Amino acid sequence: MKKVSFEEIGAVVATFLAGENAKKGQMVNLSAANTVDGCSADGKFCGLALDVTGDGVASVQVCGFAQVPCNDAGVTPGWVALAADGTGGVKKAASGGKEYLVVSADADAQTAVVLL
Repeated sequence: MKKVSFEEIGAVVATFLAGENAKKGQMVNLSAANTVDGCSADGKFCGLALDVTGDGVASVQVCGFAQVPCNDAGVTPGWVALAADGTGGVKKAASGGKEYLVVSADADAQTAVVLL
């Protein structure tokens, strides 16, 4: 039993059109009006694709606590400048980047819980 959980606290989910590289469980960014797609390495992200349907629609969590893919040991709890890693996850930004509150990072599971 978990003693601490941040699941879905403050979650805001919006529906977008899905670009061809938008995939469920990956970080996405706005690529055109009303459309999200996969992020390039070191790019910004607007949220986490919770679902991408076969008819080209994506449900994207744009706000709130989310467990995101992360295989960067440099991402640790605290305020961290993050960027897309180019494979659907997040990494510590090399320079610049937007700061996010990271409340946990699990190297074994390759995830982090981040306040979007």
